[in-house]
Amino acid sequence: MASKGLHSFTVQESQNAGLGQAGSAFIADNEALTPNNGVFVAITIIEDATFTALVSADGAGVKFIGSTVSDAATNSDAITNGTTFSAGTTIFGRWNSITLATGSIVAYIG
Repeated sequence: MASKGLHSFTVQESQNAGLGQAGSAFIADNEALTPNNGVFVAITIIEDATFTALVSADGAGVKFIGSTVSDAATNSDAITNGTTFSAGTTIFGRWNSITLATGSIVAYIG
């Protein structure tokens, strides 16, 4: 599904991609991970995790949480590497890149 052009998805395929069914990645180190095709749409925390960088797909953290300064309209704070996400937590959004500081996650591509 990930190799198809954006406009060639059926309605069902498009909905599935939005749910992260275009693939996933397990991350347990501190290297930056960027999906080859698409963006990360959900992150499930396997082991308590902190992020060095969580790059929002909108670039400025306006719509989606991330490690950059967020828009004042949403009154959202930037995620720092001091923010710990507990194991078993799933967060949803759209991210171009993820870099872990600690822990392990499964990131879903959509």
